[in-house]
Formats: sequence, C-alpha cells, structure tokens
Amino acid sequence: MRLENVEPPSGLTTDGFVLRPILAADAELDYAAVMESREYLRTWEQTSWPADDFTVADNRADLEGLERRHQARQAYTYTVMNPAGTECLGCVYLMPTDARSFAGARITPVGDRRWDDYAAAVYFWVRKSQLAAGTDRALLDALRSWLARDWSLGGHLFVTNEQFTQQVGLIGQTDLQLRFEVLEKDKPGRYLAYD
Repeated sequence: MRLENVEPPSGLTTDGFVLRPILAADAELDYAAVMESREYLRTWEQTSWPADDFTVADNRADLEGLERRHQARQAYTYTVMNPAGTECLGCVYLMPTDARSFAGARITPVGDRRWDDYAAAVYFWVRKSQLAAGTDRALLDALRSWLARDWSLGGHLFVTNEQFTQQVGLIGQTDLQLRFEVLEKDKPGRYLAYD
C-alpha cells in the first residue's frame, strides 16, 4: 500500500494527549515546544534547525507546508496536544518510504527485510519538559496501537537518529527490532529504522 492511497485517520485521543492533523494555526503552541526542545531536535534532525533566531512566523511557514502535504496525502503530520488543547507536547510525522530524502540515502538492511516492503517511516518527538513524565513512551505505545488498528499501511517503520540516544534507548525498551540503518548524504549520523 502506498502512503498517498491511505485514508489518514482524523486523530487519536488518549487520557494524556490528543493527536490531530497539524495546522498553520498551531504555530505559536508548536513554536513553544520546538524552541524548548531545540538542542535535542538538532541532534534528531542532524541539522541546525531550529536556529536560535527561528521565529513564530518561520514556524508558521513550516506548518503551512506540513498542512499542505497532509491535505495532498504526500506525508502526514500530527500535532500532539494536551487534552485541553492549550499546550503542544510534540509531533508525529509519517513519510513515504520512497520520499526524496531516502532516494539518495544508503539504506542497509539488518537482516532479511526489504525497504520497499514498508509504506511509511514514522518519526516522533515530545517536548523536553515531557520526557521525565514518560510522555515519549506513552506516545510510542499509543502510536503502535493506532497504526496497527486505524491505519491501512501494511508495513511501517519507526525511525530515529543514532545520536538521539534518549529515543534510541526508549525504543530499545520495547520489542521493536532494528531493521535498517539509513545514512543520508551530508549527515554525520545514521538513522535507525525499527519494526
């Protein structure tokens, strides 16, 4: 199943958070979460994003692009909000495994799996102040159930960066197995893909 042929769910509600498609109108709440977490997001992204002078307007422009791609079914982005909708707790991204960023990457299987057997690469992060509360583990657990139950993806991979040791450790506490190492051009560390 190709990602653009999937009908994306409208979201997910749990006791601790609400996932829903991200909107440009979320710019201020999302910005607060991004800037609080910028040091580890730079490691996760392997870029200088977000820059220290990143603004709410810059973030709104980014979210406009994410909203457009979601509506066009090119990639899906969900904001993670507290139940009251007053604080952004993080973000979830589903990208097609044939996205341009993977086309130039060196993808090495760990075992006998094939990259093209998977429709989506799933990335997620939670804001720094939520890590101590275990929100990242609660989100990962909820995502695993949600993707299995409410999405018709077939295969999907959870992807993180080897330098984001906190998330690598989190995934290591589950039964998810490392399936691929992904080295993108001009990035110093490998991405690790699990299912």
